[in-house]
Amino acid sequence: MKRENSVISAAIEPMVRITRSRAAVPEKSMVARTAELPKQRGQKRALRINSSTAILRERNKNVPLTSYVEQKCRPVLKDVTNLCCNTSNGDCLNATKVPKKKKKIMRVGNSSMNVSKVTTSVDPKVYQFPSKLPPRSSQSCSDRKSHEQGNPIEIKGFPRKGTVEKAVRDAAPSTSTKLDFIDIDSDQKDPQQCSQYAHDIYNNLRVAEVIRRPHSNFMETLQLDITQSMRAILVDWIVEVSEEYMLVPDTLYLAVHFIDLFLSQNYVERKNLQLLGITCMLVASKYEEMCAPRVEEFCFITDNAYTKSEVLAMESLILNFLGFRLSTPTAKTFLRRFVRSAQASYKNPNLELEFLANYLAELTLLEYGFLKFTPSAIAASSVFLARWTLDQSIHPWSPTLEHYTNYKAQDLKSTVLALQDLQLNTNNCLLNAIRAKYRQDKFKSVACLSSPKLLETLFQT
Repeated sequence: MKRENSVISAAIEPMVRITRSRAAVPEKSMVARTAELPKQRGQKRALRINSSTAILRERNKNVPLTSYVEQKCRPVLKDVTNLCCNTSNGDCLNATKVPKKKKKIMRVGNSSMNVSKVTTSVDPKVYQFPSKLPPRSSQSCSDRKSHEQGNPIEIKGFPRKGTVEKAVRDAAPSTSTKLDFIDIDSDQKDPQQCSQYAHDIYNNLRVAEVIRRPHSNFMETLQLDITQSMRAILVDWIVEVSEEYMLVPDTLYLAVHFIDLFLSQNYVERKNLQLLGITCMLVASKYEEMCAPRVEEFCFITDNAYTKSEVLAMESLILNFLGFRLSTPTAKTFLRRFVRSAQASYKNPNLELEFLANYLAELTLLEYGFLKFTPSAIAASSVFLARWTLDQSIHPWSPTLEHYTNYKAQDLKSTVLALQDLQLNTNNCLLNAIRAKYRQDKFKSVACLSSPKLLETLFQT
């Protein structure tokens, strides 16, 4: 474009702007004027102007000069492609044609797969995506007919959209072919219940409880200066502290879990056991509470046996040991859903059942021997024994509980029997913080209840 402008401007008047009147001058007068150019511009410039003018004149002798002025605008690019020329003389592919796919075989291990390489410049007028994909050629005639009618086709592996929707519709009724259970997730009005994906959440929690479990034999293998009774005294004192500061039950369960997890892999002297306990409470309260107690308050409840710097140093040690992964399922995590499953057949919520199940689950925090049981098994056994304590006329384990806990009655036999020993206090334990807590009227004095002897027929299928 610059070259054409320079040729035209040099042919008319090198240093003068082109106007409409100058552009309308005939070609002959323009050539005559170029002959009258001053000689001081040099012979080279004059020869270039004359040769350029001659080229213009040879192209079209009958076209006036105005046409050259109008052609100085570049035409719009219609066919744009990023394809390279195939031949050396510059013959390129037609942009309006869709290029053929070039298949490339990529080998991964012992298998191979075809990879199609297609250029990105495709004319939308020539190639259009179909509005509805045709059925696959590998399907049978009956499958194609079913696909055209809108019925989902079952394929092994990842299910199709129609199959997933059908599975969701089938899960809506409150009954199952195997167990006649009551669907507790059918009510989706309360968003805090997470009814749509509560089943997936608790399946994930069942996997997580196995991953981060403390060892059940660290007292015999690692801890030489700490005994089981010392641990029980520490947990009993932590229960009193949680009641004094009105902490939520999740803080208590999480603090005891941090203590056991740290003791199972780190040697702790007797003089630092209480320091470990208050620091685990500090970490758990920061994670669970809205307004956690300050460090100075935890130092005060130990009668200033430990300084603030010592608590902060222990906190850094615990957090680095845990890798700052503080989320873990406890018995309280499963107990909420299991109690809700136990009350599915009740017209009104039974608070006495809920308090008794929580009381039995907290009793296991004192006992070192319950570390061999998973938190979900402890929660399920607490519901089992609570139902048996309150009502012996019916079986304590229902199909709804079996469905939502994934435990059968025979799977909980050893855990329920050990839990009943704690309830009846067969070992005459003198640590009464939990018992005194649940003797209060706000908990309906469930600690005063006792269960009759468990029958062997309760654990038979």
